[in-house]
Amino acid sequence: MITQTLQHDIDEILPGVIADRRHLHENPELGFQEFKTAEFVRQRLESLGVEDIRTGVAVTGVTGLIRGTGPGEARTILVRADMDALPIHEENDVEYRSRTDGVMHACGHDAHTAIQLAVARLLMERRSEFAGTVKLCFQPAEETPPGGAIRMIEEGVLDDPAVDAAVGLHMSSSDPTGTVRVGGGPVMAGGDLFRITVKGKGGHAASPHLVVDPIAIGAQIVTALQTLVSRETDPMATVVVTVGMFNGGDAFNVIPDTVTFGGTVRAFDMDLLDRTNRRIGELASGIASSMGGSAEVEIMRGYPPTVNDDAMAELVRSAAVAEIGEENVLPADPKMGGEDFSHFLRHRPGAYFNVGHRNEARGITYGHHHPRFEIDEEALGTGMRVMTSSVLHYLKEGL
Repeated sequence: MITQTLQHDIDEILPGVIADRRHLHENPELGFQEFKTAEFVRQRLESLGVEDIRTGVAVTGVTGLIRGTGPGEARTILVRADMDALPIHEENDVEYRSRTDGVMHACGHDAHTAIQLAVARLLMERRSEFAGTVKLCFQPAEETPPGGAIRMIEEGVLDDPAVDAAVGLHMSSSDPTGTVRVGGGPVMAGGDLFRITVKGKGGHAASPHLVVDPIAIGAQIVTALQTLVSRETDPMATVVVTVGMFNGGDAFNVIPDTVTFGGTVRAFDMDLLDRTNRRIGELASGIASSMGGSAEVEIMRGYPPTVNDDAMAELVRSAAVAEIGEENVLPADPKMGGEDFSHFLRHRPGAYFNVGHRNEARGITYGHHHPRFEIDEEALGTGMRVMTSSVLHYLKEGL
């Protein structure tokens, strides 16, 4: 039975997978700088006998192929893990804490990479059980929009051989260890960035009637931006507009010429995202002009919404139920955070699922991007089990 043999093999290799994850955690690298991580991945894949290993894809990305030798229809599925860390100084007091000041794996990408290396091993040992090909994709720069996924796609990662479907996973600090969360449709929001520069006419703070105050203009714009959600968006839709930074002026008694502020827009629908971006520009320019100043608005594209294919999500859910039990498979819980696996899903049917790693008894409760973020390493086994089973189900049965 696949479930029994898979669990036995995972139990045997889990200590080594934990060691890999800790090595990666100790040696974090920022986006498009994952040279040592990529070399570690390359060596592991080579030792496993993975074919057609390619490095330097989108600067530091790595790909490899596992070709099945069993009977059946030959499909190709891409399995993706992101490799980059964050510019955060780690505060955890563990023996494997980051050795690089100011850089930390605070989002679980070390676990993603270690899990995928283990999945590669498990699938290499099962090549006789499936036809078709597994394309392993180790991606750089998920944390650095526009991200590494789109660059890998532009460099042909979905071709040679042509990819039919894609799957990926992400650790979840919100869900307990031993659980998986998956569902069809939007699971993460699209997110863009905006920067607004308001230009006025500076002068002495004691003579505001002689100036055009960009701070006052900017304050009006910040307040008015919230009406794009409260008064211009269908209450049944979901959109977030957040101003996260506001800079202007250097002295208490001087009104500056210019202020700059910016933030992010999040939505599950690309049309809504585009409309909100357009209205930010119109609203900022209109308010600034009416108050005697001007506004320059720059929209920086982030990631599109992450939208799971219904059939692929059901395939992953069924595989997870078979492996860890229906009580441990949770429905999708869409988040407003962004993810560049979304680019793969815009080109191919696929599914992105979460692997719970929260363990309150051990104090593993801090959220992603926190300097004390940590994972319960028992969750590595859950990720390996569900991902391996999902890939095997797809290659054996299709959609």
